[in-house]
Amino acid sequence: MSQYTGDVEVGGPADTRDLGALTVTKLAVSEMANNAYLLTCTATGDGVLVDAAAEPEALRALVGDTRLTAVVTTHGHWDHHRALPELVASSGAATMAHPADAADLPVPVTHPVEHGDTVAVGDQVLEVVHLRGHTPGSIALVWRGGEAGTHVFTGDSLFPGGVGNTQKDPQRFTQLLDDVEERLFGALPDETWVYPGHGEDTTIGAERPHLAEWRARGW
Repeated sequence: MSQYTGDVEVGGPADTRDLGALTVTKLAVSEMANNAYLLTCTATGDGVLVDAAAEPEALRALVGDTRLTAVVTTHGHWDHHRALPELVASSGAATMAHPADAADLPVPVTHPVEHGDTVAVGDQVLEVVHLRGHTPGSIALVWRGGEAGTHVFTGDSLFPGGVGNTQKDPQRFTQLLDDVEERLFGALPDETWVYPGHGEDTTIGAERPHLAEWRARGW
């Protein structure tokens, strides 16, 4: 295992994590400091990009010679898909997102994905988890890597210190926290590594003790 930290800065280098069967490369882009993740299957060389957020040239350099088979957009907010048209045009990759957010993307979604569906990264499999609240169609992607552990890409639904922004809407907040609690914290072990849509990484175990605190504070 490489000494991956997940601490990346806009304009700085990507951080790469070798997980054996899968390689994760994290890059920060744009004035919103979005995280884009390139997942590459070691056996086949196929890659999937999670959130073509911005800076298409930087993302194309990130992809390099990897055979990009799909770009998954975690949700429909503008800052997570500004480079999607360029990446799709240059790679021919399929576009994947939840149908509830598909209309917000700048290109058609060729492969809609819903809760319980899977996304192939070469011979590796990502599980789609629908997390309602930040947007109607927000999704997370779970990779169960055996000895390499469990890894989840959460978009803007879960960060270190809390769930995503629900604009002070109590119903949306409760829905998001309920989904995160049931579908992530209730399904994944504490050592699961969390890769969010902005900022630093965390683990399920680091955040689990704070669930009641988040619910009580209402955000």
